[in-house]
Amino acid sequence: MKKQIEKILLSETGIYHGSVNMPKDWHIDKETLVKDITISNYYEDVSYPFSKTWDMLKVYVSDFMRLEYGIDLTIKKTYGVFFEKNEISKPKLEIDMSNLNNSADFVCIYGVEIDKDTCNATILYDDNRKKGLSWTIPIETNKFIMFPASQQYYITNLKNSFLNFIQIMTFTFPPQQDGRYKTIK
Repeated sequence: MKKQIEKILLSETGIYHGSVNMPKDWHIDKETLVKDITISNYYEDVSYPFSKTWDMLKVYVSDFMRLEYGIDLTIKKTYGVFFEKNEISKPKLEIDMSNLNNSADFVCIYGVEIDKDTCNATILYDDNRKKGLSWTIPIETNKFIMFPASQQYYITNLKNSFLNFIQIMTFTFPPQQDGRYKTIK
């Protein structure tokens, strides 16, 4: 019997999160990332440096998304931030509304060094007529959160005793030869 009513999914807002579990004898050297974040934030003329540790993290996240969810991603930009006690970031949007063709598709928040139970990411979204909704998820050391770059978000730090260090990476879908973007199925 043929179905009379079909469903087509037009849009979906997925939040991907998990631990960074590196292979044996490989590890994320958080001291290197903390140093790079600190230096690039204190000195205006120093951009975020390339490091083997950062490259391993980038490859892990992009390979994870490709293998687990069939989403092929290319790194667009990366930067690090740190937060003092009880600091809350301004709402952030990782796409450029005036240049959507050259904007990021996904944003990844990675907890480099986080004081336990003190840091959260809040992602703002709409669900049809339900406007102004939010989803809050903890940011933890060696864990990542990834979501569409079109979603506004902010980071809260409450009662942290130490600085919380976070790595932000944005990704794009690689263009096909015809200029369109595609995910792997």
